[in-house]
Amino acid sequence: MKKELTEKQRKVLQFIAQRVSRENRPPTIREIAQNFKFSSTGTVRDYLRLLQAKGYLKLQAKKARAIELISEKLPRIPILAQVQAGSPVLSYEAIEDYLDLKQLACREDEQIFALRVKGDSMIEAGIMPEDLVLIRPQLICENGDIIVALIDGETTIKYFRRQQRKAYLQPANNKYAPILIKDNFSIIGKVISVIRKYV
Repeated sequence: MKKELTEKQRKVLQFIAQRVSRENRPPTIREIAQNFKFSSTGTVRDYLRLLQAKGYLKLQAKKARAIELISEKLPRIPILAQVQAGSPVLSYEAIEDYLDLKQLACREDEQIFALRVKGDSMIEAGIMPEDLVLIRPQLICENGDIIVALIDGETTIKYFRRQQRKAYLQPANNKYAPILIKDNFSIIGKVISVIRKYV
């Protein structure tokens, strides 16, 4: 049983996992240091030793890219369905696939799931059609969060905005108008990450 990670350890592991997924090779110690603006590569080595001790990766001596993820111990996230980034569409829930957590490091106890994006209403937020968005289920959110919302039984992904006692779902594409939140509205969860594959 792997030990729980601190937030910074999780971010370092996530960066490594995303680089492995995107480039099929781990980053170098120097690349990790540059990404997190660490003052020395010694700090990176400290993080890597802790991640190794907690069972998330293996280190090989005398190699520039000496990091090996222990992928078989990482949980898989279910891809439940598609979510509209445009006008809301009818929601459904049927597991489409599983997301290998070599692409993202999460705690095993988190009830995170993935949705595949359809539509282009969030492209200015960097969320493109066919991207996978990772959702942390929660019932409340803060102004400016990107959420998956349920409106009259239909789901959509948008910014949550609150202005002068009114709440809106705000697209990130000027082609679409904000949606005023009235009745029959609930929050499914908050978007915590976006994963894109380049084929």
